[in-house]
Amino acid sequence: MPRTEPIRRVRGIRDLMPQERALWRTVEKAAARVARSFGYQEIVTPILEHTDLIERVGSDTDAVAKELYRFEDRGGRNLALRPEATAGIVRAYFEGGLNQGPQPARLFLIGPMFRYDRPQKGRYRQFFQFDVEAIGVASPALDAEVVELAGSWLREVGLSDLDLELNTIGDSKCRPAYLELLRAYYRPLKEKLHGDCQRRLETNPLRLLDCKVPQCQPFKGKAPRITDHLCDECTDAWAMVRRLLDTAGIEYRLNPYLVRGLDYYTRTVFEFYPGGASGQQDALVAGGRYDGLAEAEGWPSTPGVGFAGGLDRVTEVVAASGAEVIPEPAAEVVVLADAGLEVAAAEVARVCRAARSVAVDYEPKSLRAKMRSANKLGARWVVLLSAADAERHAAQLKDMASGEQAEVSWKDLPERLS
Repeated sequence: MPRTEPIRRVRGIRDLMPQERALWRTVEKAAARVARSFGYQEIVTPILEHTDLIERVGSDTDAVAKELYRFEDRGGRNLALRPEATAGIVRAYFEGGLNQGPQPARLFLIGPMFRYDRPQKGRYRQFFQFDVEAIGVASPALDAEVVELAGSWLREVGLSDLDLELNTIGDSKCRPAYLELLRAYYRPLKEKLHGDCQRRLETNPLRLLDCKVPQCQPFKGKAPRITDHLCDECTDAWAMVRRLLDTAGIEYRLNPYLVRGLDYYTRTVFEFYPGGASGQQDALVAGGRYDGLAEAEGWPSTPGVGFAGGLDRVTEVVAASGAEVIPEPAAEVVVLADAGLEVAAAEVARVCRAARSVAVDYEPKSLRAKMRSANKLGARWVVLLSAADAERHAAQLKDMASGEQAEVSWKDLPERLS
């Protein structure tokens, strides 16, 4: 049979190897711990959603228009791999009856998202997010709360040098008039704009403000600012968000060009960056208020606010910062047995698992080689089993840190390992 090339992983999707998982687990555990400390509960939603759900809430975004993984299943249903979590969480909020319970529903999710983006360092077609949502209450205090939660998570994992950018984009009451001002300003400049911005000028002019193409940058400075055209309610909410952040001692920079390009986003928007970085590619966390999202999905109008944090990006920055992460041992106890003692070794391992994680080395190699392997695994203890010891249901327990070794009966091993 002719030899074939080995099948490799799908382009743009990576494996997370065991040696990487220690850092990832640290970041994930910190996310869950911080979220729970703010009163948020974990939710798990499917990675598959109806394509209509995703398209209805984001048809003008690259994540949907260009990057959505969509397909037709065997039943003829149009489905998509989720490119973000918020739309699905809002759907689950209603379908699961959370809208009938105490409000707001404070929810968090940790899991994979999918976008057919150009693969590059820090950007993958399967990526992972920590997503936080507070749904059901319009208070600007929740805007400040999720900002504080996001910053607390990033600091918890060792990222103290952070920049927070903040803006407001008004709401359905004051934003339409502002968008007309924005169109009026940009229309005479249309031929000088990038092609995407020319297309968005009439349909989604807010996106012109966060365009990163160099040819569009000179025009931002004189563009009208939404903060000069807020209604009274948005003005009061904007003042309250800043007051709460000031009271909490959270530093931020006002960025009038920070926007969300979809109609369902309202008022507060924010992003966290590593100190000195800027631009969407560098953002660790991005979020905002989305009081129009539920209605866009076909549900009753319901306020919400939240953020998504990129685990791929955060772990990358934490690793680059030199923060010490102690690898978790593959097994705390390794059982080493003479040849022919596989049954006894497996039994000893079962006994020890009452107290610690255990692995058995079944390889037919020398004791010295087995000890080297146990050391590489980071084992805290080694259980040495000979034929004579096995007959007496005894073993030699060695402490790898101190080097001390003592005979212990099998039944006493869990107590000695506790």
